[in-house]
Amino acid sequence: MQNEITENPDNVSAVSSEDTAAKTAADALYNRVAAIIEEIRPFVQSDGGDVELLKVEDGVVYVRLVGACVGCPSSIYTLKNGVEARICEELAEIESVEMV
Repeated sequence: MQNEITENPDNVSAVSSEDTAAKTAADALYNRVAAIIEEIRPFVQSDGGDVELLKVEDGVVYVRLVGACVGCPSSIYTLKNGVEARICEELAEIESVEMV
């Protein structure tokens, strides 16, 4: 006895369109966050550090602070009062910025 799989091409197409739209929106948000980080980067670099954007997921931006920021007791202030404040000011859909 053979199992038959029946596909609905219209349904598959609709799911693909939704997935594509979601990915496009996620990519656009990532690019907007990246642009803001590029604005912030010179200020962080002026103190010997840097910030790397890792991902944007479910309204949370994940970054890595590197260079002089590693082990610096003020890095949490740089993250929350600098990076997070600027990103959230510009992008209402971002809830927080977390250090990885």
